[in-house]
Amino acid sequence: MSENAVVRPAVYFKMVAVALCWGGTFIAGRVLALAMPPLVAAAGRFVVAAALLLLLAWQREGGLPRLSGRQVLATLLLGATGVFLYNLFFFGALARLPASRTALIIALNPIVTALAMALLLGERLGFTRWAGVLLALCGSAVVITRGDLGAALSESIGAGELLMFGGVCSWAAYTIVGRRALQGLSPIAATSYAALWGGLLLCLGAAWQWTDLRPEALGLGSALAIGYLAVFGTVLGFVWYYEGVKALGPARAAVFNNLVPVFGVALAAVLLGEQILVSMLLGGALVIAGVMLTNR
Repeated sequence: MSENAVVRPAVYFKMVAVALCWGGTFIAGRVLALAMPPLVAAAGRFVVAAALLLLLAWQREGGLPRLSGRQVLATLLLGATGVFLYNLFFFGALARLPASRTALIIALNPIVTALAMALLLGERLGFTRWAGVLLALCGSAVVITRGDLGAALSESIGAGELLMFGGVCSWAAYTIVGRRALQGLSPIAATSYAALWGGLLLCLGAAWQWTDLRPEALGLGSALAIGYLAVFGTVLGFVWYYEGVKALGPARAAVFNNLVPVFGVALAAVLLGEQILVSMLLGGALVIAGVMLTNR
């Protein structure tokens, strides 16, 4: 059996697991966004995550490698786009929007990433891969809107929607930069440096919002939400996502983000008792079909 035949199924499994972890971040993020200022919430997430990543890097790789000048710039861009800007937009949007509508907007990520790759780097996706991206996006829309896409589109677009679209763009940039940053760096090292740079930027920004933090926000619910976002949403999610980017390429890895809203709705049903509708099953099937088509 060839090496790819062994490795590639494991990569796909990890990418699906990443989508599951990130589906839960909308629930945890909503809890934090309603409890504290966005930069404070994001800084708390990445202070914990950076510590865990450093421990993981020491355990698996003997610590972090020294960076070249190019790698310093690349990891700084990773931290600025995928950590600082994305979390600023993510928590800002969740403070203004329901988690489900926010998840619908994040499903635009594969489209934005693929367009950016095509326009900026000249990557040709081909008809089949484009069809898979669009099919998965349609499936996400069916899940989140409960089959009533027209009603969702008729709602006004405000600051929350614009903030989440900013998050989509920043994550697309993170994905593309990650392709270059992984040259000579392991996924753990690249993610750790990105978390350190981004966490530093978030802490500097949070210094301006500490006075808005209410004492009652520092409860068990907030602690559990930060722990989930740090462990599953960041450490496992980021490391495995970069393994997918390295193995599949940015455009094909990004299409798995269409599974995020599907898992978000499913977790809401399990954790919050929300009803599972036929539209959720149909939309989920479309998303899975789109992911499979794109990765044929």
